[in-house]
Amino acid sequence: MGEYSKALSSYERSLEIRKIALPPNHPDLATSYNNIAMVYDNMGEYSKALSSYERSLEIFKIALPPNHPLLATSYNNIAMVYSHMGEYSKALSSLERSLEIFKIALPPNHPSLATSYNNIGMVYYNMSEYSKALSSLERSVEIRKIALPSSHPDLATSYNNIGMVYSHMGEYSKALSSLERSLEIRKIALPPNHPLLATSYNNIGMVYSHMGEYLKALSSLERSLEIFKIALPPNHPLLATSYNNIAMVYYNMSEYSKALSSYEKSLEILKIALPPNHPSLATSYNNIGGVYYNMGEYSKALSS
Repeated sequence: MGEYSKALSSYERSLEIRKIALPPNHPDLATSYNNIAMVYDNMGEYSKALSSYERSLEIFKIALPPNHPLLATSYNNIAMVYSHMGEYSKALSSLERSLEIFKIALPPNHPSLATSYNNIGMVYYNMSEYSKALSSLERSVEIRKIALPSSHPDLATSYNNIGMVYSHMGEYSKALSSLERSLEIRKIALPPNHPLLATSYNNIGMVYSHMGEYLKALSSLERSLEIFKIALPPNHPLLATSYNNIAMVYYNMSEYSKALSSYEKSLEILKIALPPNHPSLATSYNNIGGVYYNMGEYSKALSS
């Protein structure tokens, strides 16, 4: 967070100078507002991010021709903030505006079009509109196959996203196929302990868990945890998620003491990483209670 505040301070200083030195609708002012917005977005300060992105867009609308790619990028950035806020219909509206401009401004297989289709697909995914999500994500991957080298990380992202949609649709063999394809590319494209490799192993593990293939699930989830332990600080929420997912598999295998151990590790991290009344803490205590209940330890279940 400290680095973000330093970035913000520099970008705001830059903006102050540009306000004095440049005419009010100069594109460099829009770039300054855009940079400030990016920092706020990464800090989770979404209303401030939105305000700066919209200021940037207003300047670009005046300074640039109506179908300039930077306008499309602005609409995309605004959409991603709405998506982070869970305002999916507003996100879709901005993404579709962005896509329309990119279609006019760029050649038909440009990577930015693929990004647009991917982002639209992920908003539909978050809205649980899986068939619409799949349609957009498949359009994205088709462009990426043409536009990018075969081991480009963006292709891995496409296959991962398609796999997650299939998983939510209950199409587990298709999900596994896409997720494994994603993992193979990430193994080539990324360093061996990159967090995205851990994400791939986690996603594959969860599909095996849904299929009732618990030993395969455990193997993938433990591989994911090992990478996260190397790649992330010791109390990162993703480590808590890893322990939680491993615990769920042990629970489904009726290995309650192992489930309890992993759930408790997850809880310890969440207590450090999250504010005291965060819903994830409630879920964690609930999960621990469920294990105690199944072990017949009813008083411990109650106290959890």
